[in-house]
Amino acid sequence: QVQLVESGGGLVQVGGSLRLSCAASGRTFSTYSMAWFRQVSGKEREFVAHINWSGGSTSYADSMKGRFTISRDSAKNTVYLQMNSLKPEDTAVYYCAIRSTSRRSWATQFPMSYDYWGQGTQVTVSS
Repeated sequence: QVQLVESGGGLVQVGGSLRLSCAASGRTFSTYSMAWFRQVSGKEREFVAHINWSGGSTSYADSMKGRFTISRDSAKNTVYLQMNSLKPEDTAVYYCAIRSTSRRSWATQFPMSYDYWGQGTQVTVSS
C-alpha cells in the first residue's frame, strides 16, 4: 500500500501563487510516475500535470502550461505543484496520484491509470 498526503492548498487572490506538496509513504519502490489532477464538484477529475519519477520528464494540460510547474524530490518521496498566475477557474480540489510500473503503458491523462490517490487539498482563487 501507498499513502499520499497533500498540503499547501488555501485561498489566494487572482494572479497569486500557491505551492502544493504531496508526500508519499509506504510501498513506493514501484512508482513509475506521479501526477496532479483537480476536480470541481459535479465535474470529472481533470488532468493537470505529470512527472516521470526516474527521469523527471514532465507534461501538462494545455491550460496549465507556462503557469504550473511540477517537480519532485526523490529523496523525500515528494512531488510539488507550483501554481502561478492563478485564475478563478483554477478553483478546485487538487489531488496527487501515483502510477505504478505495472501501469506505465496506460494513458497519462486518465485517472484510471493511477493506482493510489491522496485525499485532496482545496484551492480557491478569489476575484
